[in-house]
Amino acid sequence: MDNQTVEQKDLEAYLAKTLDVTRFKDFCPNGLQVAGKATIRKLITGVTASVALIDAAIEQRADAILVHHGYFWRGEDPRIIGPKHQRLKKLLAQDVNLFAYHLPLDAHPLMGNNAQLGKILGLSEQGRFGADELGWWGQAEPDLRTVDDLAQRIESRLGRVPLIIGDGSQLLERVAWCTGAAQGFLGEAIAAGATVYLSGEISEPTVHLARESGVTYLACGHHATERYGVQALGQHIAEYFSIEHQFIEIGNPV
Repeated sequence: MDNQTVEQKDLEAYLAKTLDVTRFKDFCPNGLQVAGKATIRKLITGVTASVALIDAAIEQRADAILVHHGYFWRGEDPRIIGPKHQRLKKLLAQDVNLFAYHLPLDAHPLMGNNAQLGKILGLSEQGRFGADELGWWGQAEPDLRTVDDLAQRIESRLGRVPLIIGDGSQLLERVAWCTGAAQGFLGEAIAAGATVYLSGEISEPTVHLARESGVTYLACGHHATERYGVQALGQHIAEYFSIEHQFIEIGNPV
């Protein structure tokens, strides 16, 4: 089938319904953040709306970019100066739309970051925890018995060696996970009965809580754990509207 087009307003409405954006009290606006062309033929997806991603999208003659980390975060400097000015200037000059979905993309049961990370690592969801039920818990595939087994799979499939706080020989039992900067959910994961919890980042208090609770913590990288939801969403959009889609990886060691 030849590639077709979708109207900007129709894509925004479809994404708002599909991702149930009104359910979330987020740290940024979810949806169309920067308006561009009214008609979209080619969509670029990426994790963060950096200058590098924008430049790559422009080079690919994209009409729209869809990311997990967009702009206009709560509490940030509202002035359009410095890097923010450069980013917006490029988008506006080329009339490129920017769509961003933060917590709604984390939470989606099929295309969300947690759903996709679980699929990639072989973790099946059996329950939720935390604010907006963003945290997931469940069981690992039978061939994953210990923390070290899981760590090796993380390294092979995410391309990232996880930082382990705890005993690598510990049996997995109930695994909990939440992508990105969800180290603050460790206490709620413990309350949900987790024996192992993994997220993207780690903070100083995370180490002590993991050690004192006996729940092993794995820090697997913010970017590394959040690459997959936006890809799944982009592919879904491409198939649903018959438009062109390409995911562009902009590496980030965090």
